[in-house]
Amino acid sequence: MENVTITNHPLIQHKLTLLRDKNTSSKEFRSLVSEIATLMCYEATRNLPLVEVEIETPVAVAKTKVIAGKKLAFVPILRAGLGMVDGVLDLVPAARIGHIGLYRDPETLMPVEYYCKLPSDINEREVIVVDPMLATGGSAIDAITKIKERHPKSIKFMCILAAPEGLQALSSAHPDVEIYCAALDEKLNDHGYIIPGLGDAGDRIFGTK
Repeated sequence: MENVTITNHPLIQHKLTLLRDKNTSSKEFRSLVSEIATLMCYEATRNLPLVEVEIETPVAVAKTKVIAGKKLAFVPILRAGLGMVDGVLDLVPAARIGHIGLYRDPETLMPVEYYCKLPSDINEREVIVVDPMLATGGSAIDAITKIKERHPKSIKFMCILAAPEGLQALSSAHPDVEIYCAALDEKLNDHGYIIPGLGDAGDRIFGTK
């Protein structure tokens, strides 16, 4: 799929191995999610639009580049997406943050929305939706559909792990959205969990497992 980038940098892959380990504590897990999000954000922001400006250095006048327009908004899918927010803000501290709350119905595995609050000027921003896991793809599809109603400049989706089923579903539903993930796993099990995966990301981030 042309709209998918696997960010398989050695640092990301090393941290991902620690993240998958069932013996990794919640404290370590949170730190690793944040660190991986920072590293992935570097790649996901590679094509941000730039404009030329003129500044004075201590030595001379220089023509150089800054990010154009109102810049970025990050939208975590609650609750697990919150684990990635500090990491991306370390890289882009001026970004705005929106929130979309979805949970997966255990019977149908379909997303149910319970909260949506987006920046008022989101139509002037490049949006990156963040969620550690892309399993069935339902939550990501629903979140992006909701954001598109507000007409942002662009939308990207960033996750740590993806299942082939979710990747295919998201790409089919939103072919215009660039997808960034750290690893493409084998499959989903009968309960909609990614295999080999890392378990429930929200439970492991917040210590509720």
